[in-house]
Parts: sequence; C-alpha cells; structure tokens
Amino acid sequence: MAKNQRELELAAYTEDHVRSLDWKEHIRTRPGMYIGKLGDGSQFDDGIYLLLKEVVDNCVDEFLMGAGKKIDIDIDVKTGIVSVRDYGRGIPHGKVVECVARINTGAKYDEGAFYRSVGLNGVGTKAVNALSDHFLVESFRDGKVKRAEFIRGEIKADPKPAAAGEPSGTLIRFHPDPEIFNAFSFDPVIVEERLWTYAYLNHGLKLNFNGQTIQSKDGLRDLLAKEVGDEARYPIIYEQDDEIEFALTHTDSYGEHYLSFVNGQYTHDGGTHQAAFREGILKGFREFFRKEIDGGDARGGVVGAVLVRMHEPVFESQTKTKLGSTSMTPDGPTVRSTVEDFVRDRLVKALHKDPNAAKLVLQKIQQNERERKDMAGIKKLAGERQKKANLHNKKLRDCKLHFNDAKGEDRDRTQVFLTEGDSAAGSLTKARDVQTQAVFALKGKPLNCFGLSKKVVYENEELNLLQHALGLEEDLEDCVTTM
Repeated sequence: MAKNQRELELAAYTEDHVRSLDWKEHIRTRPGMYIGKLGDGSQFDDGIYLLLKEVVDNCVDEFLMGAGKKIDIDIDVKTGIVSVRDYGRGIPHGKVVECVARINTGAKYDEGAFYRSVGLNGVGTKAVNALSDHFLVESFRDGKVKRAEFIRGEIKADPKPAAAGEPSGTLIRFHPDPEIFNAFSFDPVIVEERLWTYAYLNHGLKLNFNGQTIQSKDGLRDLLAKEVGDEARYPIIYEQDDEIEFALTHTDSYGEHYLSFVNGQYTHDGGTHQAAFREGILKGFREFFRKEIDGGDARGGVVGAVLVRMHEPVFESQTKTKLGSTSMTPDGPTVRSTVEDFVRDRLVKALHKDPNAAKLVLQKIQQNERERKDMAGIKKLAGERQKKANLHNKKLRDCKLHFNDAKGEDRDRTQVFLTEGDSAAGSLTKARDVQTQAVFALKGKPLNCFGLSKKVVYENEELNLLQHALGLEEDLEDCVTTM
C-alpha cells in the first residue's frame, strides 16, 4: 500500500510543482552554492568567514585600484555583529541598493572601474545580505552618506542621501542569520590569520582589526618566512613587479609545497598560474646551471608562493579555489608564458646576485638526484627481498581472515601484533584470536627511521619483511616520504 501511495505521489508532477525563486530565496535555500559549508565558526572554511571575506574582498579591490589604503574591521565576538569600513571611492549613491540586493549587479562588470578584482560574479554582498538577519550599508561620497538597511534580504529602510562629515568609502555591518548558521561564533584567531593573508598579498595595506594593526612590509617574502621558519636552506628569493610576485626557497623536506593567489584570492587548488610557476622554477634552474635537470630534482623540497594580478580572472567555481584563465587579459599574453618567463628571468638574476644561494640550490638539486638514482636500485633490491620473503618469511603468524587479503569490514576486524623476538611471539600466538589476530615477530627493536634517508630505510631487511607482511609493497615510499 505504501509503495502504491508513493507511485501516486511521483505521478502527480504538474506545473504547480515548478517554482521560481527570487535571488534571496535561492541563496537562503541553497547557501552551499554560494559560501560552501555552513559550520559554526570553529573551522577556517566555515560559512561565516566566507561572508566576512566577501565584504573585505570589495574593500581590497578599492585598495588595488589605488582608492584606499586602510580597512577597519570590528567583530563583536559576543553578539557576532561584523562591521567593515573601507576608505575607497564609495558606492555611487544611486546604485547602493542595487549593488547589495540585485543579483548580477555591480561595477565589477565594467573593466574601467575594477580591472583587478576577485569578485566578478556580482554575488558577494548579495549573499551576505540574504544570509544575514540584519544588514546595513552606508556609502560616503562627496560629503554625503547614502544608507540602506535590510532584514534577511528584504529592504526595511532606504532614506535619501544626507550630509555627512566622514571621508569617502563604504561601511557594511551585518549579523549572520541564526536560522542559517546555528550557534555560530567568530574565532578571533581564525579572523586574524585571514587578515594577515590579505596583508601579505597587499603590502602597504593597513587592516585595523578590533584595535590591532595588521600590515606587511615585504608581502610574499613575509608570508613564506612565516611558512618555513628556520627550515630555509638559503635566504628566500623574492621578486615582484606590477603583475606578478613570487617567493621561494628550498627546505630539507621531500616533495613540493606551493601557496598560490590571484588578485588576493587564495587558490588552494592551484590552476594555470601555479603550473606556470612550477615550470618557471625548473627553467630558471636549467638556464642558470646550464644543464638538463630533472623536474623532481629541481623542485624537490621547494616551498614557494606566487601572486598574479590580472584582468577578469576566470575561476572554476564561485568559491574561487582554482584559476582557469589562460590569458592575463582578454586579448593579451597567456598566463603560462607571462608567469614562466618572469619567474625564469628573475630567478636567474637572483642566483647571479647571490652566489652562495646558488651554491646551496645546486647542492640540494644534486642531493635530490643522488637519492632518486639510489632509489631505483633500492627498489629493485626491495622487490627481490619481497620475493624471497614469500618463500621463507615465517615471522608472520597470519590469522584465518588473512590480514593481507581482508577487505572492508573484515579488514577492520583484523589486527596485527608486533613483538620483539620469537619468544614473545610464541606466547602471544597461543593466546590470540586465530580468526582475526595476526602476530609478527621483530628481530630486536626495529630501525628508528626519523631523520634517515629513504635509501637507509629501504636497505633495512627487517623493515622490508615487515612491509611485505603488512601488504605495503607499493606504499612504502609514500610512508618514508611522510616521515
């Protein structure tokens, strides 16, 4: 009967079931499309911080256009009320309401007003407005102020412009709606970290947060110095011009780590600019050292940051985590060629200026090359030992579910006990659950791998046998790299 009822409900699909939502209803019904996850403010990417970001982004856009060098941010941690005031040009008074309450409306569509902006979709402050139970905007221009007030996106006050003695700029005050953000609170530590990122990406910009001044002198150099601490093998190489800024150094770690940005937006999923940055590093090292260098050898241990300032960037989603643009400007050079050439040329010049840094770079590249070549032979040796282990590895007393072969829930039920010596293994073998518990006997204490090279780890026979027993034939290198 229940099934038949369900079929009748499915069949009743008429014009009455099709709805058209206005801009604020759509944002409130599907907030994830605009700000990602909601959260309660305990995580860095929770929605309330995306609301703050959308407002601050507009203020930074004013700075990028040379129209305001400071931003005041005040957050009442107890009430959750946020106030953000810039000192830019101010929204034109006749368009204040439309800019915060009409979707796909804004000056970002006009290249003349904002040609280096992150917010190009005309959505940002509208989402903040719709997702706030109270939203206030004030635009100061030409000695007057235009004010508009909203509740959950519905306009409640729209007075005419009045005289004001304040400098030009825009003030936005909002309170995230508890109906959308349940039991939220702003974490000042998270907010401060976000604001420091703005400062690093816009040296010269002053951000005043709850009475504290946040400002960076050397941009990405300061950011990377904070990232690597005292682990840098040589002083950070830092270069910039009007369009591109980058910083890089090597550490003793494996792999590569990059921070990439477009017009102040952190693109943690990378994109065309980050790919070009990586290629530019490789080409720079090859040109300076005049030799064909393997990409992994050149970039192994690199920690870098790159910022690109471009016209009308195209991102792969509203959250802007990956750059998709191929050109710096609509009819201009490609991102790839522009970033690659800049990084290569500036990197070569920097190495010529600092011979000691060049020497340390070469030492790191040569170290990576030796380890890569050593690994080829070591992997072959490890493979031979594993084949040998198949024949005589009696260190493992497997369980009937077979620890190596178990999958899903069965694998979750299995355990392996590591013992020191055969005597302990024998005692435990008698007491174990033969269905789910395996025992592996180590010959004395295993090798302490901390701080050792991959070569030393791979050459250790005991670890090779353990690797085989645990079914890690393909994963040991990843484990060693993590160490």
